[in-house]
Amino acid sequence: MKKRLAVISVGGSVIVPSKVDYNFLNKLKVSIAKLKKKYKIVICTGGGSTAREYIAILRKEKCSDYTQNLVGIETTRLNAKLLSSFLQFSNKDIPETLEEVGDMLQTYDVVVCGGLAPGQTSDGTTAQIAEYLGADMLVNMTNVPGLYTKDPRKYEDAKFIPRLSHEKFSKMLSRVKEKPGQHFVLDSVAEKITQKAKIKVVILKGARNLELCLEGKKFKGTVIS
Repeated sequence: MKKRLAVISVGGSVIVPSKVDYNFLNKLKVSIAKLKKKYKIVICTGGGSTAREYIAILRKEKCSDYTQNLVGIETTRLNAKLLSSFLQFSNKDIPETLEEVGDMLQTYDVVVCGGLAPGQTSDGTTAQIAEYLGADMLVNMTNVPGLYTKDPRKYEDAKFIPRLSHEKFSKMLSRVKEKPGQHFVLDSVAEKITQKAKIKVVILKGARNLELCLEGKKFKGTVIS
């Protein structure tokens, strides 16, 4: 039986919220071990607090956005190396191009990567990978259960949004000013790619919700389509 394809963005905020979250990594490992029996899986990692801390220092010294992006991308690759090593059943070398991701997927059921190009977030990279591989869905694992009208960590009256169109989400994004190291549930580059390629985006929190989503069962999260 031919395996289906799952492309997953794992935010650095869940890998390294302030320090490396062992419990999250362990739960993710258990879930991926189950899912790889039916799926070919690509996981793209973000930079998390490490990237934000490094970038903040460089911004304080008025280093260029390009320099900040280069450092940020290296932290995503460091997190990718951490995750691939932790899983123990994925690629050992971290790919640096779309072609390398595709090639490694021929050998491994699970391929882990970080950023592929300066100036691009892990969300944008994951969306590029999904488009390149012809995936019909991108799952974005983050530290909130999905999309809200406001930041639920700051506003008690924030309302959860279970489903919305790409067009409506694009309008929400147009009000967000993006910069290197910024954390948001999905960035504008990823949204433009997924909207154009008609790729469904799922935003969720936690390894169990990831399992339920890919098993086609009821889960807590936001669907953008």
